[in-house]
Amino acid sequence: MAEYSYIITQEPGKRGGRPCIRGMRIAVADILGWLAAGMSHAEILSDYPELTEKDIRAALAYAADRERRIMTASA
Repeated sequence: MAEYSYIITQEPGKRGGRPCIRGMRIAVADILGWLAAGMSHAEILSDYPELTEKDIRAALAYAADRERRIMTASA
C-alpha cells in the first residue's frame, strides 16, 4: 500500500470525488497547481496552515504513482 494512502482520500460528494487531503476540501490538484505556479512548500503551508509538509509530499507521491499507472496501462 502506498505511503500516502492514509492522507489522500476520495469521497463522492466532496470536490466531485476528486482526491483530497485528509477529508478536507483541498484537492491534490490544488496542491499540484500551486507548486506548478511556483509556490514553495513554505508559502503553501503559510497560506493553508491546516496542511502539513507530509500532505504536500503525499500529493506529489499520489501524482507520481498515477502517472506511472497511466504510462503502464498505455504501454
